Amino acid sequence: MARGEALFDTCAPCHGADGGGNRDLGAPAIAGLPRWYVQGQLDKFQAGIRGAHPDDLEGLRMRPMAVSLNHDGDVSSVAEYVTTLAPAPSGSEVVGDAGAGARAYGVCAACHGPEATGNELLGAPPLVAADDWYLLAQLRKFRAGMRGADPRDTWGATMRPNAVVLDEQSMRDVLAYIRTLR
Repeated sequence: MARGEALFDTCAPCHGADGGGNRDLGAPAIAGLPRWYVQGQLDKFQAGIRGAHPDDLEGLRMRPMAVSLNHDGDVSSVAEYVTTLAPAPSGSEVVGDAGAGARAYGVCAACHGPEATGNELLGAPPLVAADDWYLLAQLRKFRAGMRGADPRDTWGATMRPNAVVLDEQSMRDVLAYIRTLR
């Protein structure tokens, strides 16, 4: 845990010392995320599965930070430390129709769960506590092929076709519905 806390100093300039994120940098709140998810995403950044697309500015910024965790156990230590940080209240910036979003969310619920709390077995992160601006940005990245297009990204490849069928308004509606689950 002490090693994870010390290594988190590398994360804090973007994600904040409390893990609350920074909208201006496109850095999501990570405090309290499940260990399996944080570790999985750091592994994907290290392997170039995430953060390698030339149009993914936030991912390109994140990848070298993940790669800097290059000693045995670094990623695991940081992931464990992140789980100890108290989640901050998530932000709501995206405007959408929650009723329409509830209907569209049915497809999402298959992996993320009916309450958007996630599912480790399916690699589906919790969505309910995430900032909607970040979720919208990620849905756009899945649609554009910045995420989920690498053949090594099994769970991303599962997510991408679901994002592709959502137009901009549908994405906003789904996020408005997820806000009602908080």
